[in-house]
Amino acid sequence: MSKQEKEPLFSAKNMKLLTAPFGQNNPITVQILGICSALAVTAKLKPAFVMALSVIVVTGFSSMIISLIRKGIPNRIRIIVQLVVVAALVILVDQVLKAFVYDVSKQLSVFVGLIITNCIIMGRIEAFALGNKPWPAFLDGVGNGMGYGMILIILGFFRELLGSGTLWGYPVLEKIGLYNIGYVNNGLMILPPMALICVGLIIWFQRSRNKNLIEK
Repeated sequence: MSKQEKEPLFSAKNMKLLTAPFGQNNPITVQILGICSALAVTAKLKPAFVMALSVIVVTGFSSMIISLIRKGIPNRIRIIVQLVVVAALVILVDQVLKAFVYDVSKQLSVFVGLIITNCIIMGRIEAFALGNKPWPAFLDGVGNGMGYGMILIILGFFRELLGSGTLWGYPVLEKIGLYNIGYVNNGLMILPPMALICVGLIIWFQRSRNKNLIEK
């Protein structure tokens, strides 16, 4: 048995695949991928969380499935095969959302279906899953999905709190009495342009804390 086969499931190398997308290899703030959905679904925290979870599931399992069948995929049709796998997973996720969280599914609208075209998913399949074993591919997919989801949740948190005065629909600012001292909800926070500005602020903050990212 080779050294690679004896490698623990959660070795340092594998854990790096899972954790790197949270910082120096974040798909949104470093690779600048998946921006469109980040702008569209983060006006509220709940749909942002559900979208993040959906992308984690699709990214992780699509990478693992492609890795499992990678040696049997003819190169000339590999993109078609990848799209079929991703589309099948997205359809399953969409049906689960409609069955269990229909109100959120309606808020997400077409953006669940557009997970199929999310460049993070196809990018990780092409860059990693096609050249690695299923378990590392799964961890890489889940890690990148979590890195993407982290940014969505941060955006959803601040946009809903400052724009609507609520979190997950709960009237936080009203309960703590902030309206009584003159605070007024910032309507700009729930508009798509503000999401782009917030992403820019997160990128600026991250790169100001890590000078190595300036060259990327």
